[in-house]
Amino acid sequence: MLYINVKENESLDKALRKFKKKFEKTGVVKEVRSRMAFEKPCIRRRQQMIHAKYKLKMQTKAAEGK
Repeated sequence: MLYINVKENESLDKALRKFKKKFEKTGVVKEVRSRMAFEKPCIRRRQQMIHAKYKLKMQTKAAEGK
């Protein structure tokens, strides 16, 4: 269960934005999407390796730019 603290004069849009951000951090949607179809472990590992290489590449580019 998610609890969102809403202040007295806070708009509904701002409260909804807080809720969406908190809900996204829980990872529920990601979990549901991953359970929709079976993915072989070797394919999952391959995707993780590709993602890790991409993140490393982006980090090195950011470090070079500074």
